[in-house]
Amino acid sequence: MKKIYLLLILVLPSAIYIILTTGKHNFINLPIVGPNSDSTYHKIPYFSFKNQFGDTISSSDYEGSIYVANFFFTTCPTICPPMTHQMLRIQQKIVNDSTFKILSHSINPEYDNPEVLLAYGKNFGADFKNWNFVTGNKESIYSIAKSYFVNVMEDSLAPGGFLHSEYFVLIDKEGRIRSRKDDDGNIFGVYNGTSPYEVGLLIDDIKVLMAEYALSKKDKNEKKR
Repeated sequence: MKKIYLLLILVLPSAIYIILTTGKHNFINLPIVGPNSDSTYHKIPYFSFKNQFGDTISSSDYEGSIYVANFFFTTCPTICPPMTHQMLRIQQKIVNDSTFKILSHSINPEYDNPEVLLAYGKNFGADFKNWNFVTGNKESIYSIAKSYFVNVMEDSLAPGGFLHSEYFVLIDKEGRIRSRKDDDGNIFGVYNGTSPYEVGLLIDDIKVLMAEYALSKKDKNEKKR
């Protein structure tokens, strides 16, 4: 009996995923988040920052990629460490698509220089091949946060001197925010990066979004024939 339970635990999630993401349009289509005008949806605007190696990382490096973004700072004594652990979990689960990336923005650029970000990423075991920890002009970082619909600010009364959301944001290959709907039909919008449960949903949704693009590409190829 224990072997049967173990088999179900190992196989059932994958089986559900295959059912949801295969076949002719037989998968959950993730809604696009944000206002739209004349079918033009909200997109993350151009950005340019420095990563943990001191290299310039811009929105051009993320074009055509699915990625997850968040905001943190290395001296954060509260939610940032569990957020980074959960982001590492995502990286370790999504390993079969070379276009998937992660983008973590420091909200304390005065302290979090590339060397500090490099040490921080190494400490958590991050694989830098597709995960950039970025720093730059504070106004630019705080401004781009609004595009992701997350809040960041300095607050001398907050632990570590900063307030920021714990949210992870899923971005598609066109720079649009994607998310699932809850049981009431409301769009999530963002995922709580401190919640293993919501991060698990995010991992599933990344795979669904990948399947959506794969099917779209297949349909286009079939139409060309």
